Amino acid sequence: MLKERPRSVVTGASGGLGRAFAVELAAKGASILLADINQVGLDETAKLVERAGGRAFTALCDVAQKEQVEALERRAHEVLDGVDLLINNAGVAVGGPVGEVPLSDWEWLMGINLWGVIYGCHFFLPRMKRAGSGHIINVASIAGVASAAAMAPYNVSKAGVISLSETLAGEFVGTELGVTVLCPYFFKTNIAQAARSTLSGGAEMVEKLMARSKVQAPQVAQLALAAAARGDLYAFPHPESKAIAFMKRSAPELMLKKLGPWLASRSRT
Repeated sequence: MLKERPRSVVTGASGGLGRAFAVELAAKGASILLADINQVGLDETAKLVERAGGRAFTALCDVAQKEQVEALERRAHEVLDGVDLLINNAGVAVGGPVGEVPLSDWEWLMGINLWGVIYGCHFFLPRMKRAGSGHIINVASIAGVASAAAMAPYNVSKAGVISLSETLAGEFVGTELGVTVLCPYFFKTNIAQAARSTLSGGAEMVEKLMARSKVQAPQVAQLALAAAARGDLYAFPHPESKAIAFMKRSAPELMLKKLGPWLASRSRT
């Protein structure tokens, strides 16, 4: 279960969902170590945290580099004297058909989206276990369930994050440790702007879907933290993500055939 004023670490904290998590935690009086590769963005988030009533510390960290994540864990214990909540949030996107996406783009994305989460869990869990408590929020995506066409690198990475989180849930049975995997639908972030894609018009479609969502980053963060406080494994903050998860369980082949055309129609309306 999540503590009331959790000593927290948030990766990808320079903007978007990471910043929303930080501000929401700050309102609860949390002390937060903010990690990212963008120091300017980190400093902006830190100001927002302090303004909202929290304590902020920053650390430059490329989550694709295991030595840097290991150093982040050490710094967390230096400045926070323990970690109650780890949010593995840093993520990027790659679009395009399999066989056309360069392998270098696959490797870049996997280093951040999947290995970054693996490294976070690997380095932070031992001390959490020794302390006898702690919670991890792994930010995945409903893409890891939907497996929509022309998004293979992103889909595969997020499916891996879901599987890792489900595995941890089994390992945590009978302990005071917890894990929540967040599977949102589209909402406004900077991920499309930094994405790599072999598709023409892909970024524009994603931007339209992001803008149309009624559940944006602040609400996603609130719902994810509420799920963690309840001890829930899954957090589906959008109606669309809940519907896709239900369809995948109920009629997986039909869903895969219908999802691509449905997303295309949504982007045109």
